[in-house]
Amino acid sequence: MNIALAQINVHVGNFDANLKKMLDYTERAKRQGADIVVFPELATVGYPPRDFLEFDDFIDQANLVIEQLAKAADGIAIVVGSPTKNPVPEGKDLYNSAYFLANGRIQQVQHKTLLPTYDIFDEYRYFEPAAEWNVVRYQDKTIAMIVCEDSWNVGNENPLYKINPMDFMMEHRPDFIINISASPFAFDHAVERVEVMQANVNIYDLPMYYVNHVGAQTEVLFDGGSLVINRKGEVVDEMPYFEECMRVYNTEEVEEGVEMSGERERDKMTLIHDGLVMGIKQYFGKLGFKRAILGLSGGIDSALVAVLAARALGADNVRCVLMPSQHSSDHSVNDARQLAQNLGSQYEIVPIESVYHEYMSLLKPHFFGTQEGLTEENLQARIRGMILMAFSNKFGDILLNTSNKSEMAVGYGTLYGDMCGGLSVIGDVYKTECYELAKYINKDGEVIPENIITKPPSAELKPGQLDSDSLPPYPELDAVLYQYIELHQSPQDIIEAGADPLLVQKALRLVNINEFKRHQTAPVLRVSKKAFGMGRRFPIVAKYLN
Repeated sequence: MNIALAQINVHVGNFDANLKKMLDYTERAKRQGADIVVFPELATVGYPPRDFLEFDDFIDQANLVIEQLAKAADGIAIVVGSPTKNPVPEGKDLYNSAYFLANGRIQQVQHKTLLPTYDIFDEYRYFEPAAEWNVVRYQDKTIAMIVCEDSWNVGNENPLYKINPMDFMMEHRPDFIINISASPFAFDHAVERVEVMQANVNIYDLPMYYVNHVGAQTEVLFDGGSLVINRKGEVVDEMPYFEECMRVYNTEEVEEGVEMSGERERDKMTLIHDGLVMGIKQYFGKLGFKRAILGLSGGIDSALVAVLAARALGADNVRCVLMPSQHSSDHSVNDARQLAQNLGSQYEIVPIESVYHEYMSLLKPHFFGTQEGLTEENLQARIRGMILMAFSNKFGDILLNTSNKSEMAVGYGTLYGDMCGGLSVIGDVYKTECYELAKYINKDGEVIPENIITKPPSAELKPGQLDSDSLPPYPELDAVLYQYIELHQSPQDIIEAGADPLLVQKALRLVNINEFKRHQTAPVLRVSKKAFGMGRRFPIVAKYLN
């Protein structure tokens, strides 16, 4: 039997485009001699559809896609994910299902059993878990058809779940496993994914054909990396990252095949770079926008965003605005100009000193008797935000936010100023990682001027200002933030691991009191397992560590 795995980029709610893409891939699979073509989890509607699933019309349109695909299942079978209405009044209204379409009809539907409700996942909000498990018999094969998380209770050791659907399917003695998945990208997730699928193969002594989404849905990125693993647990093939792709595999050759020669490149910075470029490109493309704008300060964060945007959208579609104030150094302006020239992007210089003095003249009688300080610094950031939004409104460019994860964590940014934007590009990249990413970008020649990378970071909102005036050194700060945000370590745990107690107390307090800022920021492209946004839900009004 020949099985085609089609890791495709679908668009949430874009039923016509999703159907057309799957029909095109089905025809390609037929021409290449495939007996079955396999598409990812919820491919008819896109993942995650979230509260669109509460609209009857949304489900009805998904069902129409299934009907059209079933008609195309002539001479080839189609495996595809789609929501299914639950006919029983008790329980949730829907199932998350894998459809097996053959001979012009729906031959089998297997519902998902293990419904993740953590990080970005909220499936139990919408779906009822499966209560029965059957296999598909097609041609001379018996197929265990499962959906994504159903493979993640290996050996019944995952404390989130009490059962494993494959245990029930094994009673029917399947020949192999087909797993349709929506497994989001994180820079360290691919290795874990391969290990978990290999563990399933080793436990059940069955080959696995695993297909994953590729593309981006707002902040959630999917890297593809679909897998074929033979009965010995060897990875026969791992499909490309961040690319649509279809490959056809003969089941007998898979069993006779040898493990992939060498391990796929999983360099952290390569993955983060490629994921962010894809995320920008998909966000703009799926919303129907072409051009981006950002404030270019001469610092490393805006430099990174400019490079990533130029690579995603084309340099001609990225407008950079330099907005020097009376506190801006000459080298910052020159560095920013040089970067724009290196990229070939349009840049404008809009000095803000006169505007700032006008504001201060206006506010002077109202601020009488007060000391200059943070208010005056924030005013400069908000003037810049206003200018950028004016450009955005006038020319239809989408403003890119340039805050990094360290800054977002501790609130080192100004609401309605430098925190403006329609998309946060590096909000899941710590400051120390920003330096690594800049060096990666320059690996084949200088793109980001070296001075941007080597000079001490500064917001340049007052004379001689440096980030280190108000923040600990970033390597120390990021280590504490990582333990708290990603690892959920308590203050005492972090201190016992060797961190300075005063640093821990200050950093974690800043994280918690600045939750209100993060609730008002743009979607953050997710490249780690714990990004700010839909996967991290904390109350604004709380006392913990404040």
